[in-house]
Amino acid sequence: MTTLDATTGQAAPSGWAAGLKDRLQQLLAFASLIVIFGFFSVASSSFFTYGNVTNILFSTVVIGTLALGTTFVIITGGIDLSIGTGMALCAVMSGVFITNMGIAVPLGVLLTLLFGGLIGLVNGFNVSVLRLPPFIATLAMMLVAQGLALVISHSAPIYFTKDPGYVKISTGSIFGVNFPNAVLVLLVAVVVSVVLLNKTILGRYTYSIGSNEEATALSGINVRRWKIVIYTLAGLFIGLAGVMISARLGSAQPATGMGYELQAIAAVVIGGTSLAGGKGSVVGTVIGALIISVLNNGLQIMSIPQEWQNVVLGLVILVAVYADMIRKKEA
Repeated sequence: MTTLDATTGQAAPSGWAAGLKDRLQQLLAFASLIVIFGFFSVASSSFFTYGNVTNILFSTVVIGTLALGTTFVIITGGIDLSIGTGMALCAVMSGVFITNMGIAVPLGVLLTLLFGGLIGLVNGFNVSVLRLPPFIATLAMMLVAQGLALVISHSAPIYFTKDPGYVKISTGSIFGVNFPNAVLVLLVAVVVSVVLLNKTILGRYTYSIGSNEEATALSGINVRRWKIVIYTLAGLFIGLAGVMISARLGSAQPATGMGYELQAIAAVVIGGTSLAGGKGSVVGTVIGALIISVLNNGLQIMSIPQEWQNVVLGLVILVAVYADMIRKKEA
């Protein structure tokens, strides 16, 4: 029996069929991850080792954290280009709070997260209230954040020498083995994201806005307010990524950040989230982030030049976007 989509009014597959299709897409992405992992394991004996697998997970933390927040934004049909330089600005602010101002680490981390939320709030205001296209609004924020990071830090790194405990947030291990805390932080962030997207009203409205924003507004939902909330949530993840990368490096590097937005968006798209909005999952995003990390790590182990690594990543993104277009045509 054919049903009608609540937001578009058009024929839509049953919930069971749609859910099965989403799971199949996640399985396809996961299968791709296994194939890539298997290829590099055969190509290099030093790839499939405990130390290297840990390094892959460790390198996934920053991209994965940024991608989690970006997933919510892209599901609404938006985009956020400011996450990379915004992360660098948040890293600089963590250095200002903890090193320059001498604030205790827990409070400094909280203030950094809130500062990231402020970046997202401004993005949400520009997109929702001022009606700026997300691409333009977040592009402007990307440039502003890049400039502020350099201005506030005086174009110099801020080292966390006064409180080395900050570094342990990322590189330390509560288990006493070679398993960094950063990976545990990412796992907690993934669980929180899954709950928010699948079990709360925020998640339902995120999907609804992306599926049909006009119909969502006509149903009585304050779309402007919820867009601001969604972009602010993405900003909190920017702040968390800023904490993780500065703790990993042991310093706040104002020049870092450029390029991370592209990898995070690529992870979201590779994971099956539609750039048209209304569709996506946290699990798919995590798989996409792992695919990017495995590719980068494997190509480096095989001594492939950086420029060719970029070529491979670009081709993977093209394939992922083309697959998304095919899925939309079939729908």
